Amino acid sequence: MLNAPLIFANSGLFITLGVIAGIGLLLLIWIASLYNGLVGARNRHKNAFAQIDVQLKRRYDLIPNLVETAKGYMKHERETLEAVIAARNTASSARAQVATNPSDAKAMDNLNTAEAGLTQVMSRFMMLQEAYPDLKSSANMMQLTEELASTENRIAFARQAYNDAALDYNNRREMFPSSIVAGMFNFTEAGMFEVKSEAERESAKVSFS
Repeated sequence: MLNAPLIFANSGLFITLGVIAGIGLLLLIWIASLYNGLVGARNRHKNAFAQIDVQLKRRYDLIPNLVETAKGYMKHERETLEAVIAARNTASSARAQVATNPSDAKAMDNLNTAEAGLTQVMSRFMMLQEAYPDLKSSANMMQLTEELASTENRIAFARQAYNDAALDYNNRREMFPSSIVAGMFNFTEAGMFEVKSEAERESAKVSFS
């Protein structure tokens, strides 16, 4: 005949183990939910940068065509034209680095710096062309400028969508309790893609009117 106290002791042990297992399972489900939320937010901001990437590539492809067209008219502006191409190449290289990992805040900061440099030389280029009426009236230049302006507008919209997604992701990784999971699984901060000053915003506008 089984000992009653032993039966009760075993039952209590099974109940305790069951409760512990249940709590452990709930904890795993909770952690998995936080992890999946972070992954989803990270993927959304990466996808948002992919939309910017398409437009940046288009802009970087247009700029050499603009410079090549301008060469025939701006023969005495070689230094400026070369500066435009150099800044374009620097920005294109920075873009490629971010494209491999949009969560790399340092790479994004490098892109912001490169874009600021490109904006400055493009602004100088656009001001210089005012001295060349034949260039302004060139059908090829007018078409390229219109395409560049359209691309700039698309970049602006895509930039806003990306920054919204990056902000949401950063908030998730910084707020408790998601911050614990973010630290455990190395969810790094996403950098913001931004025009840093109002002066840069104004100089980024393209016009041949």
